[in-house]
Amino acid sequence: MRAPTFLILAWTLGSPALVAAQAPPAGFAGAIDAEISSQEKLFVDMAEAMPPEKFDFGPEKLNLAGSEFKGTRTFGQQVRHVAADNFAIWAPVLGEPEPPGLNAPNGPAEMTSRAEILKFLRDSYTFAHRAAAKLTSENALGLVEFRGRKVTRVSLVVLALTHVSDHYGQMAEYLRMCGVVPPASRPRSMPMPAKSGGG
Repeated sequence: MRAPTFLILAWTLGSPALVAAQAPPAGFAGAIDAEISSQEKLFVDMAEAMPPEKFDFGPEKLNLAGSEFKGTRTFGQQVRHVAADNFAIWAPVLGEPEPPGLNAPNGPAEMTSRAEILKFLRDSYTFAHRAAAKLTSENALGLVEFRGRKVTRVSLVVLALTHVSDHYGQMAEYLRMCGVVPPASRPRSMPMPAKSGGG
């Protein structure tokens, strides 16, 4: 059964507007959607916490003696990679092709600004929520094609969630190398920095 549609008040370009919003999915799809929402909050907050002037930081730039960071992604490239793979992994679950120009797993090479990359990340989670809404306990074990092989939808769900968690762990250290405590690790009394979409 299709979830009911509600009208909600949203701010669009500084003016309030009525927009349609779907209620959260229920059952199996709802359980997966809740996991995506939890991870989305964690990861997007962390991506937004890196100051604009350090968004292209990577550990290779530290030139640490005895380290091996040559060729590792910058913080911004990590965010772009996660967003690109979000689209690529959830597309077969949704039953749609990857968006044109995605260039997974690295994302569009021409996308370099902080604002563009953060929007790309948020859009990838919107896409993930759409895909989760299509999941049922009946189709979860159905086979779909992903990067040249047949896999179950539920295996892609696991891949999507664990993939983001892997990069979250790496990027939390990037933040700390730049003197920023990851938002999820801050004491409750520590204020959150003002969010900025620019850069």
